Amino acid sequence: MNIQNLKTNHLIETRLNEFQELNKKEADEWFSELCFCILTANSKAQNAINIKNEIGSDGFKSYSQEKITEIIRQNKHRFHNNKAKYIVTARKFIDIKNILRDFKTGPEAREFIAQNIKGLGFKEASHFLRNVGYCDVAIIDRHILKFMYATKMIDRIPKVVTKKLYLEFEGILKEITSNLARLDLVIWQHVTGKVLK
Repeated sequence: MNIQNLKTNHLIETRLNEFQELNKKEADEWFSELCFCILTANSKAQNAINIKNEIGSDGFKSYSQEKITEIIRQNKHRFHNNKAKYIVTARKFIDIKNILRDFKTGPEAREFIAQNIKGLGFKEASHFLRNVGYCDVAIIDRHILKFMYATKMIDRIPKVVTKKLYLEFEGILKEITSNLARLDLVIWQHVTGKVLK
């Protein structure tokens, strides 16, 4: 398996264009995407997509914690109580689009998110930033780790990815390309056969 043999395609380019379109949208849409990324942590992306569609951007801003908990639970999604609590708590960052204008790069914005928004670590913060149009952060999840190990970019898959390891692995990917958003989708499609968001 060679990283150079992996190719982009129409589906990947369409998804990247969708991320750039979301970048231009209002703060409400950014906050909705933030909540989606809270939902994806340690859970299946497709379930999170279904929940996001059911709650909608208005619901993320206005539904009670109990109602959000119930919707998450009905969709058989993990950690429904915690995730509903994180979403309601995150409302203090409802203007996340404008808040992030203070940061020059994706890594700087990610540091802020990971330190200030409960339920979003480095991986989930990177996921959110990628989905709203940033291309300079990597989503180091289990699929990416397996791929990096299989292609001998790393010599083992750690049980826990510390911040130091995360940045080290991201640095390895940055040696391949500056567009980490595209690389993530290419690897994800190669490993899973899917191009989700």
